Amino acid sequence: MKHACKQFFTETRALLGAVSPLTLALFILSVFSMNLLANKSLQIPLDWLALDCGIIVSWAAFLCMDVLTRHYGPAAATTLSLVAIAVNLFFCLILYLASLIPGMWGAYYDFGELPVINQALDKTFGGTWYVVFGSTAAFVVSAFVNNFTNWGVGKLFKRHPDGFGAYACRTYLSTAIGQFCDNLVFALLVSHFFFGWSLVQCLTCAATGMVAELLVEAAFSPLGYKISENWKKRGVGKAYFDLLEKRKEANPA
Repeated sequence: MKHACKQFFTETRALLGAVSPLTLALFILSVFSMNLLANKSLQIPLDWLALDCGIIVSWAAFLCMDVLTRHYGPAAATTLSLVAIAVNLFFCLILYLASLIPGMWGAYYDFGELPVINQALDKTFGGTWYVVFGSTAAFVVSAFVNNFTNWGVGKLFKRHPDGFGAYACRTYLSTAIGQFCDNLVFALLVSHFFFGWSLVQCLTCAATGMVAELLVEAAFSPLGYKISENWKKRGVGKAYFDLLEKRKEANPA
């Protein structure tokens, strides 16, 4: 057990050093910001439809996961997803502590020094336990589903497995399923019980959010494919792959 834990941390450290800093930064920021924006519901003149502002950036997290899965594999992408969640929870704690510090937000003065404005902002940035819990649980489930679905679909392509057609198919299908799971889990855990959404609204939120995020993902998929191909040509992550190869040689199946 001790050896397995040491090996996991060694490989995770190598993985973090192998991933493009810009990609990792975008991934972590998108996870953090989509969970913060999940506090705000969109005002839509349809009783059966409900969405939150998290959909504005959640596509970026899934785009990063798809690129990471293609290059490093589903296990590595899921590990990086857990790292992003850990960083997100750390900064949620920082924002919570900041909300406890006496002081005034700029909006307090903009709206005529209304105490309720300051209190509302403290609660929004400080977060509520059920939003943090719901968004964390939803992303854990969706990350696992997205990454391993992406990998599984990719295995089905025997001809031209590295072409854009294969990349697009595995990306669109995994994103659709993963986004639906993310939206549905959050809606059921948080929106249904605490925001008063009906089950119909939870399902339509999951479905419509999936479609909206999938469209954005489709628009950026050529960029994701080019990034992945560029990594492959440059041999990005070689040290990490060499470490995995040494492990296989030391522990043959």
